[in-house]
Amino acid sequence: MPELPEVEVVRSGLAPALIGARITGVEVHDERALTRHVAVSATSRGTDFEARLTGSAVRAAVRRGKFLWFPLDGAADAIVAHLGMSGQMLLRAPGAAPERHERIRFSIEHPDHGELAVVFADQRTFGSLAIDQLVPTVDGAAGGFGDPLPVVASQAAHIARDPLDPAFDDGAFRALLRRRSSAIKRVLLDQTAVSGIGNIYADEALWAARVHPETLAATLSTRAANRVLAEVRAVLAKALTEGGTSFDAQYVNVNGEAGYFAHSLNAYGRHGEPCARCGTPLVRVSFTNRSSHFCRRCQRKR
Repeated sequence: MPELPEVEVVRSGLAPALIGARITGVEVHDERALTRHVAVSATSRGTDFEARLTGSAVRAAVRRGKFLWFPLDGAADAIVAHLGMSGQMLLRAPGAAPERHERIRFSIEHPDHGELAVVFADQRTFGSLAIDQLVPTVDGAAGGFGDPLPVVASQAAHIARDPLDPAFDDGAFRALLRRRSSAIKRVLLDQTAVSGIGNIYADEALWAARVHPETLAATLSTRAANRVLAEVRAVLAKALTEGGTSFDAQYVNVNGEAGYFAHSLNAYGRHGEPCARCGTPLVRVSFTNRSSHFCRRCQRKR
C-alpha cells in the first residue's frame, strides 16, 4: 500500500497542474472507484460525481498521512482521494489513450499549462475518490501539507497528524506511547496515533532506532521514544527524496515512473540477508497479517 512518501510524491506531482485549474469534464468508467462518495442527488454515484465537479476550480492539493484532498475554489467541499493498495493518479495529455485499469478521468484546463487529463487508475479497486465536506481542524492548525487553512476533509479528520506535519506534537506522541501497552510497531501502524507510516517504513525506522518491533510502547524510555520518532522522520524524508518505494508497477508517480527507495532498504524484505550493521541474518516474523523484519542482535527485545 502507498505510504506517506508515495502519497506525497503524487501530491507534489499533481499540485502544479491542478492548483488553479478548472475541471471541464469528468468521466466515471467504474463506480467501484466511488465507494466513499455519497451522492446528494437522486442519481447514480457516477452521475452525481460528474455533475457536481464539472466547472469547478481546484484551490489546493493537500495531504495528511495517506489521504489526499483537493479543495474546490469558493466551496466548502473537496475531492478526497485514498489510493488504497494500487491506486494511481496520472497526468496525461488531453485525449490520451485509456490507461490499463482506468476508473475515472478528469479533463482540466490550467491558465498556464493548458489542457490536461488526470486519470485515476486502480488495479485492485481498493482505492477511491469522493466529494467530501471540509471541516475545521480540532487544534486550529492547517489541515494538512499543502494548504494553510485550518480545514480537513471529513474522511481524513479521524486520523492523526503525520510526523512530517509542522503541527505534529512530539510531547503528545510520547505521552500516547506511555499509555499504550501494545507493541511499538502496532502503535506506529495505528493511523489514529500517528498517520502515514505503513509496514515498510515502520520496519526501517525501528531497525535504524535499534528497537525490537514487539517492544511494548509503554516501556520505551523518553530517549528511546525520541530516537524512534527521529528515525521515522529520517526514513520518510529519505524515501521522499528517492521518489518512494516501488516493488512493482502498482505504485508510480504522476508520470508513471517508479520510486527507487527499495534499493535503500535495510530491513524490510531482506530476511535471511546480513544486517548492514552487524552481519547477523535478518529475520521475518508474522505480525497481524503482515510481517516484521528485524535483526535479533541489533534489535534485542528488552
